[in-house]
Amino acid sequence: MEYKDRAIVLRTVKYGDNKLIVDLLTREAGRVSVVWKVSMSRTSKVRKQFFQPLTLLEVDMERSPRQAMAALGDARLFRPYVSLTADAVKISQGFFVAEFLVYATRDMHPEPLLYDFVEQGLLWLDATVGSTANFHLMFMLRMSRFLGFMPDVGTYVDGAVFDLREGVFSTAMPLHRDVLMPEDAKKMQILMRMTPSNLHLFRFSREERNRVVDLCLKFYRLHIPQFGEMKTLEVLQALFV
Repeated sequence: MEYKDRAIVLRTVKYGDNKLIVDLLTREAGRVSVVWKVSMSRTSKVRKQFFQPLTLLEVDMERSPRQAMAALGDARLFRPYVSLTADAVKISQGFFVAEFLVYATRDMHPEPLLYDFVEQGLLWLDATVGSTANFHLMFMLRMSRFLGFMPDVGTYVDGAVFDLREGVFSTAMPLHRDVLMPEDAKKMQILMRMTPSNLHLFRFSREERNRVVDLCLKFYRLHIPQFGEMKTLEVLQALFV
């Protein structure tokens, strides 16, 4: 069966001498792995550069029930980036987001709203001229809404703890250890106020921002089985002063 879709490149792995396996997040089919045969022909419109992490594509795919992976027929740039591939800070954030999406969307079924959220977030990051230091924090927490475990900020009161398993704030300690104490719980509640329009107003030290990243990843690991260790985390944590 042949079909067209919009897609975001998550990662690319070399397969044999002249093939690539490309993991895509697509709008209509969810998470898809495709095989592409590298062509050295000058007449080929598909370029290897199309398969860099987070590239926005329009793709033609052919999928057979007998095959685990789809075959990529054609790929076209949907919208090229301006600063996301040129600005050092945004490049590091982009690599982190791409790796985060690899784990967070594992076995993802079709979810157009989630796809739109990711695509719009990347285009916002690319277009923004001011500070983007908190982008990845906002991105991780707001994406949890589309995965079914967004923190319920309506349950917050001063001095509450945050139950990581249930995603709620409480004045009573749960009967397990997956909990954020009041100081960290308050950080989680504050983060949920972030939007693209007010992102630059939130001020964190590097230590505070790195602590929040760790809390967000812990939250995801509790809700998504086999969420891997982030190799890009160390570089990201060294970015901001």
